[in-house]
Amino acid sequence: MSKQALWSGRFEEEMDNSTLEFTSSLDIDTMLSFYDVMGSLAHVRMLKKCNIIPSEDADRIIEGLKTIVSEMEEGTFEIDDSLEDIHTNVEFRLTDLIGPAGGKLHTGRSRNDQVATDFRMYLRTAVLDEVSMIDKLIDSLITIAKDHGETIMPGFTHMQHAQPVTLAQHMLAYVFKFSRDASRFLDAFDRMNLCPLGSAALAGTTYPIDRQMTAKALGFDGPTENSMDSVSDRDFVTELAFCASLTANHLSSMAEELVLWSSQEFGFIEMDDRYTTGSSIMPQKKNPDIAELIRGRTGSVTGSLVTMLMLTKGLPLSYNRDLQEDKAPLMMSLETLSSCLEMMSKLVATMTVKKDRMLKSVKSGFINATDLADYLVTKGMPFREAHGVVGSAVRYCIEKGKDLDSLTLEEFKGFSDLIENDVYQFIDVKNCVERRISMGGTSSTSTDYQLMTAIQGYMGREETVRQMNDFLESCWNELLE
Repeated sequence: MSKQALWSGRFEEEMDNSTLEFTSSLDIDTMLSFYDVMGSLAHVRMLKKCNIIPSEDADRIIEGLKTIVSEMEEGTFEIDDSLEDIHTNVEFRLTDLIGPAGGKLHTGRSRNDQVATDFRMYLRTAVLDEVSMIDKLIDSLITIAKDHGETIMPGFTHMQHAQPVTLAQHMLAYVFKFSRDASRFLDAFDRMNLCPLGSAALAGTTYPIDRQMTAKALGFDGPTENSMDSVSDRDFVTELAFCASLTANHLSSMAEELVLWSSQEFGFIEMDDRYTTGSSIMPQKKNPDIAELIRGRTGSVTGSLVTMLMLTKGLPLSYNRDLQEDKAPLMMSLETLSSCLEMMSKLVATMTVKKDRMLKSVKSGFINATDLADYLVTKGMPFREAHGVVGSAVRYCIEKGKDLDSLTLEEFKGFSDLIENDVYQFIDVKNCVERRISMGGTSSTSTDYQLMTAIQGYMGREETVRQMNDFLESCWNELLE
């Protein structure tokens, strides 16, 4: 077989080099090479079983494809840049190895359903890798939470001191955010785990193929339902781009807080020397560059989502060449996300928490004002009235340069006769934390329960990912037997 485009029979002249360069997808779809061969192995085994091609030709194709897998593993598989995609490279190499019988591999399929299948297989592995990276970060956060159940810090709303919380509570907030991110990726995995192979170009095929067989061999839950949808659908790409974007947003928020916390104004943490940089002119500087770069790079992840939304907007059914551009944005997005997750895990695991500075910060900003209002409620005052009384007390403290804790009982009684000596115990920040016993609250009882829930979820996902990876590996091994 001469090395021309697979569709060259219709044309009198060959492509101009600029056309080949402009339309080539080799720089991206070489990443799909292994999955392309796995899909071909499943397809040819099905063609053999359904008596669509002769058994001896199918056997030769299978052996040729196995040889190609070995070449890919050994790094000896050569990519011909004069061919437009990885599918063509594989088919021509197969024909080089076994002769004209290699041309029978493409019976009953199209590059349209082939690439859609390849990309789904690639993304299944990528999703499982992302979930593992997220859970690695969650593990680092859980370790901090376990160690700092009694470390009190300000809780913020609008970046203003709001109520006292523990560092454990704060870290667990991110644990549950990232846990949802991991769950979203696994949910998306389930939705995309249907096999387009056999949909052919758009209308199915006239050959009596068995799509259930190929779907099962490739580890899918089943075949896709509609051939036109199968070759044009990129919902799974856009959904994963969204999953990555939301995870990136959570990373960016966390990075922002770590940058603030490491500043002299906050001084809540100090980052490890290995994950900071210095200044070329100011020798005293220790810059939180890793956190800043995470905050910056996550923007490109969201950009990939916008790219996919614009790419697929208004495309008529079914396949359009625009869809060739679906891979680079998502691959880049997932690669960026993985590196950011890895670095954030290291950053969190090695940072030094300054407990005393956090506790000192709690003393400012009237952070126990809500508790003073709750105290008055326990004495029988309606909360809305108590809110006004405490507001007046805070205004008085600001004018006098005092904190609520430092007011005398006489001063307190100037705002309400209901206040007695027990108020000082009630508004102590440690007691303020421990009284918040509602589910999800910041007390040690509540955070212990949150920790248990988070650990169970993390360990459950870890086992799920392991089983899914093992299952996919068993599919590849079976195809290569």
